[in-house]
Amino acid sequence: MDVYEAVDSRRAVRAFSDEPVSKEMLERVLTAATRAPSSGNLQPWHVYVVTGEPLAELKRRATARALAGDPGDEREYPMYPAELASPYMDRFSAAAAQRYQALGIERDDPDRPKKIAALNSEAFGAPVVLFCYVDRAMGPGQWADAGMYLQTVMLLLRAEGLHSCPQVMWTMYRETVRQTVGADGGLALICGVSVGFEKEGMPQTRTGRADMAETVSFVGV
Repeated sequence: MDVYEAVDSRRAVRAFSDEPVSKEMLERVLTAATRAPSSGNLQPWHVYVVTGEPLAELKRRATARALAGDPGDEREYPMYPAELASPYMDRFSAAAAQRYQALGIERDDPDRPKKIAALNSEAFGAPVVLFCYVDRAMGPGQWADAGMYLQTVMLLLRAEGLHSCPQVMWTMYRETVRQTVGADGGLALICGVSVGFEKEGMPQTRTGRADMAETVSFVGV
């Protein structure tokens, strides 16, 4: 797949089929992703690939917490700033409305938070979830490296015909995840990435993007 095609077709898919993803395919992607940029070549990320019964059990435990209204574990980092000004709040609100309307969750539904949490904790039906951690000793630069690594992984997944959905939601249940993967206390969970083949016949939601001119300034060109 052409790089431009991979970038254009990558989106957060929230409906996966139960078709299994081979270990060989995942190894191919994750081996190639080791070439992702890394300042000082620290390569600060550590990924756990969870599938099969361990993933099924993790989904059961996380979903039970979500449906019980569990607010989750103490956050290690904020998902978003406490206050979002325009244009960031505008983009956030528009995308959220579009996304959850496609999932059949109305904005005024009193059970909306529980339903959203439960869908997320099921990884939208994905048969594989990658959990990306970074050493707690690392700083913002290394977290940025991990972000570039994850983007590389998601583009390579597209080259294999797979889709993904990055989910910071998993940090809400980081202790449940840690118990499943065996991560030591020196690692901080950045996010989970659901992986699989897209389920056919489901609405394909594609959130809009700001025009390039809104976010890019050319100097000297």
